[in-house]
Amino acid sequence: MSCCCSSVGAAAERQFSEKRATKDLAKYRSKGPGPTARLLLAGIAKAGPPHGRLLDVGSGVGVLMFELLERGLTEAIGIDLSSAYVSAASDEAARRGRTDAVRFVHGDFVGIASQFLAAAIVTLDRVICCYPEYERLLDESVRHAGHHFALSYPRDVWYVRTSFANPAVTVARALTNTFAGIRPADAPGFIAAQLVGAGIATLFFRWLAPALSTEAKDVVVPRRQNLRTS
Repeated sequence: MSCCCSSVGAAAERQFSEKRATKDLAKYRSKGPGPTARLLLAGIAKAGPPHGRLLDVGSGVGVLMFELLERGLTEAIGIDLSSAYVSAASDEAARRGRTDAVRFVHGDFVGIASQFLAAAIVTLDRVICCYPEYERLLDESVRHAGHHFALSYPRDVWYVRTSFANPAVTVARALTNTFAGIRPADAPGFIAAQLVGAGIATLFFRWLAPALSTEAKDVVVPRRQNLRTS
């Protein structure tokens, strides 16, 4: 695995901790799939009854995997950069009695994509906005899509761009040794302040333009044999 992939993995381990994984799993158990996951599930349902195998890149606590297994898929594989999320998802699979139908892999999909066969459906929920080499991630993901490729991504509006760009820059500065760097221990405070500011800006903008939907866009693309992947 390249140095870049190693840095991304280390950053993911810090940001997507055991505490956060536990919180996300508890939220899923009590409230069900989140907004973008619901959009993807609805889009996949429109494409026809799901069948075969799912490959979920950036699987988190396994929300899409468990939901699609309930809807007809027979097998699901999840890949995530966070070992805490892989552990939480594995525990949830055992609780649901789904250990025979799921497999969770800890790693960077770009670096280990060759280990996986094509799947009927490939999903990425809130992943491409967090990955620095998203072109390679999308390329490998599309290559593995046998029938459908589904992803969610942020709306192209200023307050969304700002809310993602500032934390991303903070993480990048935490990984550098230059004079512009930020101590990793200080990064959570920077990100928290940036997210609070983004939240205030979002609420203000929604007050100014209440008719504008703030949902993430969703895409479910049928996989064509002539679809370019490079």
